[in-house]
Amino acid sequence: MIQIETLLTFAVYLVFLLAVGWYFYKRTSDIEGYILGGRGLGGWVTALSAQASDMSGWLLMGLPGAIYLSGMTEAWIAIGLFIGTALNWIFVSSRLRVYTQLTDTLTISSFFEKRFNDPTSLLRVGSAVIILIFFTIYSSSGLVAAGKLFESMFNIDYSVAVISGAVVIVAYTFMGGFMAVCWTDFFQGALMFFAIVLVPLLGTIDNGGISVVEADMVSKHISTSLFHNGSGQAVSVLAIISTMAWGLGYFGQPHILTRFMGIRSISELPKATAVALIWVIISLGGAVVVGMVAIPMFDGLHGGEQEKVFIYMIGKLFNPWVGGVLLAAILSAIMSTIDSQLLVSSSALTEDFYKKILRREASEKELILVGRLCVLIISIIAMSMALTPGNTILGLVAYAWGGFGAAFGPVVLFALFSRRTTWLSALCGMVVGTLVLVFWKDAGLGAQMYEIVPGFVANFLTIFLVDTIAPQKNEKILADFDEMRLELKK
Repeated sequence: MIQIETLLTFAVYLVFLLAVGWYFYKRTSDIEGYILGGRGLGGWVTALSAQASDMSGWLLMGLPGAIYLSGMTEAWIAIGLFIGTALNWIFVSSRLRVYTQLTDTLTISSFFEKRFNDPTSLLRVGSAVIILIFFTIYSSSGLVAAGKLFESMFNIDYSVAVISGAVVIVAYTFMGGFMAVCWTDFFQGALMFFAIVLVPLLGTIDNGGISVVEADMVSKHISTSLFHNGSGQAVSVLAIISTMAWGLGYFGQPHILTRFMGIRSISELPKATAVALIWVIISLGGAVVVGMVAIPMFDGLHGGEQEKVFIYMIGKLFNPWVGGVLLAAILSAIMSTIDSQLLVSSSALTEDFYKKILRREASEKELILVGRLCVLIISIIAMSMALTPGNTILGLVAYAWGGFGAAFGPVVLFALFSRRTTWLSALCGMVVGTLVLVFWKDAGLGAQMYEIVPGFVANFLTIFLVDTIAPQKNEKILADFDEMRLELKK
């Protein structure tokens, strides 16, 4: 039974989030402000909001659960994610910030259209459709995590728990838009960092140190090495590549890329990059240790229960007041991703369908209203998916993450680094990458190789081949690309 101290702490936190949403609701007057915050984010807010929206509930639930079941061989996911994070901040952030301002675009879909001067609008509409499909799946993973958290805390039915979590998340996203999402993510990122440092530290001490934890893992035939499984067999190179391939997904994640688009100035990016990389390496390391420490603490968890080890650990190690704060950190991880996904999906519907196709002359007030209604529609669909029994957090995240990486990753890289790329090659690459990913997953080949790898490679090769046959010749596009590079040198 949940203690009143924990409940009060949790309630205060939820009220705070709603207050932030209301604060920015009163200060959002145009669609650019609702979708991109007027490009006014500072370095610290950009860094923490980007990483909080990136990591989601799988950092505190999905990844520790995977380590708990399979041991250190699953830590290759964390290594791949750190490398992907670093490359994204170092190579993508500044170019995307400059280029989206030069093209006066608010969404990734509209950026693709203007960057390549697509006369058909297929790039914009197609990418918007992909965003809606995969973000609905991704959002449902967060609602599964919220459901498991609320179910464990309040001892209520899972379906009621999912709906309760959805109501809170949708409320402040609906009201405050991009700035509410980023500022709540800033506070949530700080709280997540506190939790992911404190919990594994005390858990390790409570279990007698890391050497005792490793000994227990060995006795249970769970891997303590990156390169060998629990039976002592070497992990194949193919398996390592497949697991590390999570890092490829970063180049195509719209909810992370929009943070780069919304920062105040590229002069803020070096500071934001440093903060983000420090946050992510410590957080990923902490999540891995949580999974390890849970092995001697809790026996026989499976069937999705392993994803609750962080929750169980908090209940065992901390008093109710501190426990309430740390449980709020889990909700922070969940909310900080879902709110971003709902907003990007809403932006795609509003900017790339409603304004582009249905109502070109729509007023700012009308567009904001449509954006808020789209948040509600998408959340209802995601919630219905989350209510399906048997879905695991990591499984849902893996498919959606792979979908964005395969569909958008190479397109973003070619858009920012290649003068030769045309709208046709970008469209062909996006379609081929998505189809290969879906086929690979549906054919059951994901057990041999994570589907993002063949999808990403197919997309990249398609763009390269089409560019070789029919390179970009439009002088305006070539001039815009050169202007972007000049802006970076200023």
